[in-house]
Amino acid sequence: MGLSSQSTGADVLQSELKIKRDYVNDRLIALAGNPNVGKSTVFNALTGLKQHTGNWPGKTVTNAQGKYKYKNRHFILVDIPGTYSLMANSAEEEVARDFICFGDPDAIVIVTDATCLERNLYLVLQTLEITANVVVCVNLLDEAKRKNIRVNLKELSSRIGVTVVGTSAGTGKGLEALMESVFHATDKKKDHVPLRIQYDEIIEQGIDILEPCVKELLQGRLNSRWVSLKLIDGDEVLLKALGKYINIDLLNHSALIEKLEEVRNILNASGIDREKFRDKITSKIVETAEEIASRSVQTESDKYNDFDRKIDRILTSRIFGIPIMIGLLGVVFWLTLTGANYPSQAIASLLFRIEEQLTVFFMDLGTPPWAHGVLIMGIYRTVAWVVSVMLPPMAIFFPLFTLLEDLGYLPRVAFNLDNFFKKSCAHGKQALTMCMGFGCNAAGIIGCRIINSPRERLIAIITNNFVPCNGRFPTLIAIIIMFFAGAESGPVQSIVSTLLLTGIIILGITMTLIISKILSKTILKGLPSSFTLELPPYRKPQIGKVIVRSVFDRTLFVLGRAVSVAAPAGLIIWMMANIYVGDLSILARCAAFLDPFAQLIGLDGYILLAFILGFPANEIVLPIIIMSYMSTGNMMEMSSLIQLKDLLVANGWTWLTALCVMLFSLMHWPCGTTCLTIKKESQSWKWTLVSFLVPTATGIVICFFVASTARLLGLN
Repeated sequence: MGLSSQSTGADVLQSELKIKRDYVNDRLIALAGNPNVGKSTVFNALTGLKQHTGNWPGKTVTNAQGKYKYKNRHFILVDIPGTYSLMANSAEEEVARDFICFGDPDAIVIVTDATCLERNLYLVLQTLEITANVVVCVNLLDEAKRKNIRVNLKELSSRIGVTVVGTSAGTGKGLEALMESVFHATDKKKDHVPLRIQYDEIIEQGIDILEPCVKELLQGRLNSRWVSLKLIDGDEVLLKALGKYINIDLLNHSALIEKLEEVRNILNASGIDREKFRDKITSKIVETAEEIASRSVQTESDKYNDFDRKIDRILTSRIFGIPIMIGLLGVVFWLTLTGANYPSQAIASLLFRIEEQLTVFFMDLGTPPWAHGVLIMGIYRTVAWVVSVMLPPMAIFFPLFTLLEDLGYLPRVAFNLDNFFKKSCAHGKQALTMCMGFGCNAAGIIGCRIINSPRERLIAIITNNFVPCNGRFPTLIAIIIMFFAGAESGPVQSIVSTLLLTGIIILGITMTLIISKILSKTILKGLPSSFTLELPPYRKPQIGKVIVRSVFDRTLFVLGRAVSVAAPAGLIIWMMANIYVGDLSILARCAAFLDPFAQLIGLDGYILLAFILGFPANEIVLPIIIMSYMSTGNMMEMSSLIQLKDLLVANGWTWLTALCVMLFSLMHWPCGTTCLTIKKESQSWKWTLVSFLVPTATGIVICFFVASTARLLGLN
């Protein structure tokens, strides 16, 4: 991604760095910053809905692009991955550095957090070593004020040598000044001199020896002083990027190699090897950031974070942390369960009224019955079930999940579960990807990008299916109410159902940990990598923006994928139920073939076939079971759970059947959408197959054990 050669003259840029400009004078702005500084809020506030997302070429790292217009000038804003550093130790850092170096942005806006400016300045100073086209946005000034922190913006600007703008992006304060500063920064008028960090004398001597040769080879396409530092450091990632994007192989020039060898000999004679060299560079940047912050930031008290720490002592404590987490999980599920019923019924009613009108339309046209069956009773009805069952829970769950994220609670979940995942030889961030799987396993798989270790990322991908998504909730909830909570009524039934569902979720989390441990000791051997987990300050969630972002970025995105997979499934289901071989439909014959094996694991042939046919979308499993038992040839739903229970019991269901269906629903193969996502993220059919087989084998073993034990004890 980057600028087009037509607009920049940078013909040597690889095509994957190009970003299309709609206007010749479009200005490209890179938006950088640490995680949790409000970068996305700034991005959304400036671009509104004029944005789209995708993947950086060759990377499982999300990018977002948006457009805005200011003073008749068009701007393209590229939200590069949030990162603490540009050392390129992770995919996010590599993408961020490559875009800054080779994407040729007209300006770079670095968003910082006013409440912890010292830490954020590390990225600012690293960026200034690469380019001077920087505007620093000190965001969250409202939070800083609440904590009695004052940032002297003029002093900060004077010390780092670039424009500094203060904002409170959540309320829109300061965004006009930010756009004005970006407007002037893109004029390329050098009216300031950015800070130049002075390293130890011996390092500066090495730079002086190497830089003239580097400058001649680069011909102004990159900061020669910074590249000289990276050459001394032996940064192979940067050297490959230079060859890839601007077609320069610095190590293929004998004069430069001689100079580099001379510099390294001087450093080695002073006892500075590569590791010590990097430590000195890092230490100097950190010291500079500390000095600048001490001069630019004033606090009335050293206890400005006391309120957050007091809350953390409860939410992350050994005694209360896990119970509170489970309690919040239960509340989210209760709200999702109780809130989704009426919208789901309303949407289903609307969609099936449309179905009736479509049926009348087909009859008026004289369409053959088979065409009506395929298009309406098969494809349309399947999609209608997916939308009516899946949309309301997601529309409730995703905003609730995002509210917890904006509040700052999700990192505390990772903190609470970190020790459990560490004992499983997995990564603590897997807790966050697991939480995302509750809404949609495909979204959880995408979330695994935050894990840098390929081994641990694969473990998180393979085990993500052990937490049920919204598509499996309807089946679990219906069975819980019919067979285990049906004796209660009203609010009590809702509470009992929530408790039982929460218990199922805890079982899924337990299986996630157990299977992660097994994988880490077998096909994915290794030790857990360490990571620094930032506990961001608690913030007041922006409810309106959270709802909009959840609906457009998560709910509709996931729903679109599910619908695209469910439509062809509807065609297949209808054909199997309506094409007969002898006196039995293909559906009935397949069920009879599967029945012996299904009985071993506490199911029957129709149930197992429903799970197989429900591969495109888990939402259609229960309707397929109903259709099979009633032999209607079309998917149906009973008018009440009492009628549905009577139908199931009449077809041989017991409490054991219900329990095994719940266990198999919790632990079986990922849906079609999730499998496609796994293939895309892992770039491997092998790991996609493993991700399919591991939960399936686990579900079969557990259901067989439960069914066999119950039968031996005569409890069936």
